Amino acid sequence: MKNVRIRLTARRGAALSTAALTGAVALVGFAAGQAGASPAGHSGRDHVALGDSYASAPLVPDQVDTTCFRSSHNYPSLVAAQRHADLTDVSCSGATTAQMTAPQGTAPAQFTALERGTDVVTVSIGGNDIGFSSVIATCAGVTSSDPAGAPCRAHFTSGGSDRLAERVEQTAPRIAEVIRGIHRRSPHAEVLVVGYPDLFPDDGAGCTSSSVPFAAGDFSYLRDTEKKLNSMLAVQARENGARYVDTYTPTIGHDMCRPTGERWIESLAPATPAAPAHPNAQGEQAMATAVARTLSHHHEPHHSHH
Repeated sequence: MKNVRIRLTARRGAALSTAALTGAVALVGFAAGQAGASPAGHSGRDHVALGDSYASAPLVPDQVDTTCFRSSHNYPSLVAAQRHADLTDVSCSGATTAQMTAPQGTAPAQFTALERGTDVVTVSIGGNDIGFSSVIATCAGVTSSDPAGAPCRAHFTSGGSDRLAERVEQTAPRIAEVIRGIHRRSPHAEVLVVGYPDLFPDDGAGCTSSSVPFAAGDFSYLRDTEKKLNSMLAVQARENGARYVDTYTPTIGHDMCRPTGERWIESLAPATPAAPAHPNAQGEQAMATAVARTLSHHHEPHHSHH
């Protein structure tokens, strides 16, 4: 019976991240309706936040947009508050690169928030292009077939090639196009491509918790897949005039296998308010710290006239 419950939990995680995409929640929240509505002639720097659930922070208090599962304590909000920036946050759970230029249910295309005067753009995207939530659900689902082995790796590499590695490669040109699209709409903006935090133990050892229901050998495969995704994002950022923010390194040791209080990424049965396999409030804070550090190193001198 336990296995069934775990699989349902895993599937619920997958469903949550695509709920906005399927328009399951048909209410347009306040934040989505406010896109681009900052007053003209305001002081303070403009920050536009784009991206998926790792930016929007589903279920992390306080949720301010029911369409997109967006939190007032997601990393864009924390960074903007620290920098006294005027934030337009259109990040939305379930978003793929397609949602930069196309609506997502009732949420407008995210690029509509970009303006010529925008100073900073942060974007977390790509995980849903490779279908990471469904990958996690699949991996949890096959665990019982070979708990000591690597049944998920076997599933995705049957036929002699790694289908997840291929998905990462196929997503690369879409990431390049997103970055170029931001530059076209906001030519003066500092563009930050924000990577994904450390979801699984970096040493590949894994854990045997019922709330982290993966086979022993699949932890390293999932870790490697995430690292491939982050490496691809870093390369595309570098090649297209953006900065890459590494949120993986500063979150090592706080993955979903760690006990409550130490973990910044929730398990498939979250113990603190967050979506399964997503950052909790501490995780979003850690991501905010990494983003703010990148901005303070590189962005401020552009505005210095001393």
